This record gives sequence, structure tokens and C-alpha cells, in this order.
Amino acid sequence: MNVKYSVSFISVLSLCLHLSEVVKAQNPISPPGIYIADPSAKVFEDGTLYVYGSTDESTTYYCSGKHDILHTENMMDWHLTENVFASKETNDQVPYNDAVLFAPDAIKKNDTYYLYYCQPDINAPEGVATSKSPLGPFTNGEKIDLKGHNQIDPSVFIDDNGTAYYVWGQFSLKIAKLNPDMKTIDPLTLQKDIITEKNHFFHEGAYLTKRKDLYYLVYSDISREDKPTCLGYATSSSPFGPYTYGGVIIDNNGSNPGNWNNHGSIASFNDQWYVFYHRSTHGVRTMRKACVEKITFLDDGSIPEVEMTSQGAGLPIKAKNKVDAASACLLQGNVLIEKASEANEILSKFKNKDAAIYKYLDFGDGIASIKIHVKSISGGQLNIYSDKPWHKKLATLMLEPNKDWHTITVPVKNETGIHALWFEASGAEGELFEIDWFQFN
Repeated sequence: MNVKYSVSFISVLSLCLHLSEVVKAQNPISPPGIYIADPSAKVFEDGTLYVYGSTDESTTYYCSGKHDILHTENMMDWHLTENVFASKETNDQVPYNDAVLFAPDAIKKNDTYYLYYCQPDINAPEGVATSKSPLGPFTNGEKIDLKGHNQIDPSVFIDDNGTAYYVWGQFSLKIAKLNPDMKTIDPLTLQKDIITEKNHFFHEGAYLTKRKDLYYLVYSDISREDKPTCLGYATSSSPFGPYTYGGVIIDNNGSNPGNWNNHGSIASFNDQWYVFYHRSTHGVRTMRKACVEKITFLDDGSIPEVEMTSQGAGLPIKAKNKVDAASACLLQGNVLIEKASEANEILSKFKNKDAAIYKYLDFGDGIASIKIHVKSISGGQLNIYSDKPWHKKLATLMLEPNKDWHTITVPVKNETGIHALWFEASGAEGELFEIDWFQFN
């Protein structure tokens, strides 16, 4: 199933009706109700950017038995192609087990596309399937013999001279050259400890690419709080290293209660480099959504750290459009993003002193009021600030208990230009309210 979405996401009628009103922020790039993590971005000769990733389906375990693909021609209009590969049930292409599918990668050689998948199976943790299209379907999954180094998270890179490299592992990274069949590794080239947890903060999920004459390994980085919430990177003049730790590209800490890991990639598309990463939802580790931010390179090849935003690859979000509340890039306290229906996600579980932050909104030449679509569980107070809570307060909403969804309009202090937006809750103990969307006028 190939579906396009931007301002509207055409899949089922309820989803169309919801997003025909609410302008989708640029982050996350995963559509409402779809949870794609571990984004590996690839650009092929057709000029399309493809994001291969895990598809999460449960609040109690990671991933699922299928892979979906996100793709775009312009970074604004994203398409979803579903069920491109499966390890069980309908369209099962992994004959040797029914385990879920963890983080994948993909590459093209000649006229064939190769999908490299991995699973929580110690005897067969990685495999490869093929297709004549970057969107699959990928078929005939085969085990990859890792020569005793049985770990997960494959990445494949083809250098300028046509040499293909296979990258995988946790805590200690392994690299080997791929044979011309693109399905087997050359054991004579296998090296381990390319990067390590001790020397490079390497946790898992490495992605190899090249810019100019420098090789970049991007990976889940455990340098902060002993949690792999960062995407870090290391560089070398050779695919096999030695690699020098470069620092953090982005940290998804604070994206949702219960957030744990990060996993992603960097890619150049239409003369701009981007970092692709994921953020958690539902207050758990296992429901994640792919996001993207622009990055830059300094003259020495280093990458300055960037922050999580709601605007993602695009311009600041127009405050006078209806904005999806679930596009908050930072959450403090108990508030979380969760699915309200197959068509919609909301901010839920607001309690006293919780906050949701949006970066960034464009207030244009001024505003006079705000409309918020809200459900008041026990009621409370919603304070709205520009930039930070100790900066300018735009409005205070007093929300009376009302368990039906309803829209409230209140006046606000004028604001102009581009600012972050803060929602901060106050009230009695327990859950106060939920927010679906908001709009300034």
C-alpha cells in the first residue's frame, strides 16, 4: 500500500477528515497512527529519498513482523509504502523463523535492491532479501553468515570505487567487505572493535557514509546519563578506521516519558544534509516515530549538535494554521503523545506542572486569540508562553471539567515573529486534560 500525506494523509476517511483541518507539522515524518523507528535514509538514482526503518506496533515490545518505507521527493510531502517485507503471517519471506524485524538498511547494486534485516534470533540475527524496486516487495529472505559475530543492526555502504562494506554489532562494531553477490561477507576482511563503547560511546545502530574524503559512522551514543538517547558520530580517512569520536549530532532525551534509545542516519538530499532520528511516544520505549532535522558541517568536517524541533526540515510552523498538538518536540513531566484513534494522535496525561514545547512557530505580524481543541478530565489551568515560561505569558486558559472534546477560544497577548511555544499545566492531583490541536488568530 502506497499512501501520500502532507497536509492531508489519504488512507481512511477519518484520517482525511482530521488532517484536512489540522496542518501536519514537519516532525515527526511518520504519519499519525504509524510508528517507524531506526530511520536509515538512502538516496538512489531516481532522485527520491527513502527511509527504511522498523515498524513499531506495541507498548510492550519493540518493532513488528513487517517493514514499511517512508519516501519523499521534496522533504515536505511524505509517502508511506506499507508491508514491503514480512517475517511472519501474510507475505512471510523469512522461512527459518517468525521473529520480529529490528532495524534494517538497504542498498542498490546494478539493477537489484538489497534489504538487510535483523531479528532477535541468536542463531540467525541478520539476513538479506531482494527486489527490483526500492519500494519492494522484498522477497526470499536468506541468512547472512556473520562468522560467529552474531549481533544485530546491519548497515551497508558502497564506496566510490564500488567496494561494498557490511557494518554491524552492539557495543563493539564489526566491519567486513561484502562479496560481489551482496549476500555474503569476505571473512578475510572482517575486523572488530572498529568503534567501542569505551572509546566512542558506541551502543548500537551504526550507519556508515562518506562526505568528501571523510568516512562517518553515525550511531546510538551512550555518552549522556548512560542512556543511548544521542546520535553520535566518529570519523576516519578509511572505512576500517581508526575512527575519532566527533560528538553528539542530536539527543532525543525529553521527547517523551519513558524514552530510551535513538537510532538513525545522515544523508544529503538536494544539496542539504539532514539527520534522521526517532522520538518516543506513549510514555514507553517501544513506540517511536521517525523525525528529521537539518545539519551543517564545519570546515574540519565536524557536525555541530542540533536540537529537536517541531518544524523539522521545513520553515517554522505558521501559528495561524491549525497545529497538531502531537507535534510537540519536548515534553516535561507526565504528559505524553499517544494514539487517540487510527487517524489521530493527541497530547495526553497532562498533570500539574507538566509542559509541552513546540519549536518553532511563526506568529507573523501578530495574533489576537487562540483556539484549542481540548478534553478536560478534571479541569485545570493551561498557561501559554512565548519562548520560555519566564519570558512572555500569552494567555491563561481556565479549563472546567468536560470529558467531551470541545473547542475553547480565548484572547492572547500579541506576539510577532518566530518563537518557541510552551504549554504549561497547573491544577489539582491527577490527570487534568488532553489537547488535540490549537490555532492562533
